[in-house]
Amino acid sequence: MEESPSTALRRKRESSIAVGLDMQSRGEADAFVSAGNTGAVMAAALTTLGRIEGISRPAIVTLWPTQDLPCVVLDVGANADCKPQHLFQFALMGQTYARDVLGREWPRVGLLSIGEEPSKGNELTIRTHALLAGSDRLNFVGNVEGRDVLRGAVDVVVCDGFTGNVLLKFGESLVDFLTGAVRREARASLRARLGALLMRSAFASMRRRLDYAEQGGAPLLGVDGIVIICHGSSSGKAIHNAIRAADRSVERDLRRRIAQTVRDRGAAGPAAPGAGGKVAR
Repeated sequence: MEESPSTALRRKRESSIAVGLDMQSRGEADAFVSAGNTGAVMAAALTTLGRIEGISRPAIVTLWPTQDLPCVVLDVGANADCKPQHLFQFALMGQTYARDVLGREWPRVGLLSIGEEPSKGNELTIRTHALLAGSDRLNFVGNVEGRDVLRGAVDVVVCDGFTGNVLLKFGESLVDFLTGAVRREARASLRARLGALLMRSAFASMRRRLDYAEQGGAPLLGVDGIVIICHGSSSGKAIHNAIRAADRSVERDLRRRIAQTVRDRGAAGPAAPGAGGKVAR
């Protein structure tokens, strides 16, 4: 983990990351799944597979449980610093993933901010809101707040990688926190223990809904191939589900569909206010 991804890739050409992605680039594999260093996987994927034409930066996707169907959140760690154009591209890729992999007919896209009003947020979110709202190719419903994610207010949540990674790490800690809290309360009295016993199946169901292992891994969208990044501490169940996610992405021809979406709808989007008629790059 302490190694520089670029240095490691130059020195370790026979690593599983380098070999696996090289196999995909030569057509010997349809997808690549790794629980290795995220930075190394991203660097190797960009070097070996390249970007889809029209995409400036790839984005890491995660699926969040909601009151109804899972919600697509991106970016959750690939890009700490973003520009409005990048978030517009994330919205296009996220909408494509929700539609073609998850089966949402016309996915609702929301921009993560600190308020619903278009004027709320920092400069990035304000300018990105104008880009998304100005596109008739997206089902953009406006800004969403953190509390809206679990409510299932939208199908796709767009944010920069710094904000998304904080959200992801908080969500991963939520399962253990809630499980521990329930166990402590259940031991408090005989009545609590009896109640916990009666609610055991409900608690197990809730844990499954919140457990990241149910999703397995996070797709890296925007590279010219199918790449799934898993947590370093992934269980066998998580790896199993990551392979299933990769298989589903290949079956739905996700890479081609994203490329087609970018060609048909334009990755630059409409001009952002304050950019002199051009999108900031």
